[in-house]
Amino acid sequence: MTLRVGEITREQHLAFVVGQGSASHMQVPSWGGVKPDWRAESIGWTGPDGRIVGAGLVLYRPVPRLKRCLAYLPEGPVVPWHEGGLGRWLEPLVAHARTRGAFTVRMGPPVIGRRWKARTVKEAIADPAAVRLRDVPADTTDPRAAEVEKQLRALGWRPVSDGDGSGFSAGQPRYVFQVPLAGRSLEEVREGMNQQWRRNVKKAEKAGVKVVEGDSTDLPVFYELYRETAARDGFIPRPLAYFERMWRELRAEDPGRMRLYLAHHDGEVLSAATMLTVGSHVWYSYGASTARRREVQPSNAVQWRMMSDAHERGAAVYDLRGITDTLDEGSHLVGLLRFKAGTGGEAAEYVGEWDFPVNRVLHRAFGLYMARR
Repeated sequence: MTLRVGEITREQHLAFVVGQGSASHMQVPSWGGVKPDWRAESIGWTGPDGRIVGAGLVLYRPVPRLKRCLAYLPEGPVVPWHEGGLGRWLEPLVAHARTRGAFTVRMGPPVIGRRWKARTVKEAIADPAAVRLRDVPADTTDPRAAEVEKQLRALGWRPVSDGDGSGFSAGQPRYVFQVPLAGRSLEEVREGMNQQWRRNVKKAEKAGVKVVEGDSTDLPVFYELYRETAARDGFIPRPLAYFERMWRELRAEDPGRMRLYLAHHDGEVLSAATMLTVGSHVWYSYGASTARRREVQPSNAVQWRMMSDAHERGAAVYDLRGITDTLDEGSHLVGLLRFKAGTGGEAAEYVGEWDFPVNRVLHRAFGLYMARR
C-alpha cells in the first residue's frame, strides 16, 4: 500500500491518537502549544482510500539566518513500528519534511527493546563491577526492537549519541522507569514496592500528610518548590510561564491531560508534582520539594497518590520518566534511580533518537554546533 504524508487538522490528529489507546504526551496536538519556539504541525499518513493510518506531531526549529529548520518528532511518530517495511512509512515522512525546509529529521521511535526488574537494578547498583545499566543482562528482551534498528540503519537513519552517557543528554531520555498497573490490584502494586517505600508511605499517612489535587492557582506554590529543588540539585529551572502554558494548552485539549498534586503538612506544602495522561499511559512529569520536614516523607506520599489515581482511572502503566544509565555510586543521579526503583517497577530502554540527514552539510554543521553548546 502506497502511503502519503501531509498536514492534517488537530482534530483529525487527536482522534487518531485517541483511537490508538495511547501515545506519548509529546505526540498529541496540544504539545505544540507548549513549545512556542518551535512551529508545530500535525501530520498524517493516508492510504489510497484517504483514511488516516498514522499520525505525528512535528516540531520545526528554524536555524538563525538560514531558511532551513530541524524537524523533530519527540517520542514519535504514532505508526505501526513492528509491522515491518518501515521504508513506506519513513520515506514519505522525509519527503514531506524536505518540502518544509528541513535539513535534518529527528525522531524518537516509541519502541522498547530491553527491561530490567527493580531487583536487577538494585543488585546492579550494589555490584562494584557494574558500571552502566546497558551492560547489565536484561530480564526481558524484545527482538523486534533490534529489527527496527536494523531497518532504520538500512534506510539511512543514524542513532543520536547520548553525549556523556547519562541517558539525559540527547533529547528525550533513552532509559525510563515504569510501574505496570494493568492486571494488578492496588494492593499488589503497593506490595511490589520495596520495604523502605512501603514504610515511607505509611509514615506519611501516620504523620498526617494530605495530598490534594490542585488547580492553576496552585502553580506558583509548585513553582517555588521547583525553584528550591533546582537550586539544591543543580539544574536550570524552567520559568513559571512554561508550566502555566502547559496547564493552559494541555487541559484545553483534555481536562484530564495534566494534573497537579500537592502534599500538605501542618499548613505548609512540602512537595508537589505534575502528572500527564494520554489514554492508558500516565507520566510523572515534574516534581518539586522542600528540604524542610523531609522526615514525614511527602514525596513518597505524592507519588503514591498519583499511582493510586492512575490505577483508579484504568491506566496500564505509571511512568516515572527518565533514569540514568550510570551505576556509579559517586553520581548524584544514582539516588534518583534508587528512588524510582523502590516503586518495584522496571527499567526500560528505548531504541533512542535517530536522525535522517536531509542535507548532509547542514546536518554536520548542526551536530558541531550542538556539541559545542
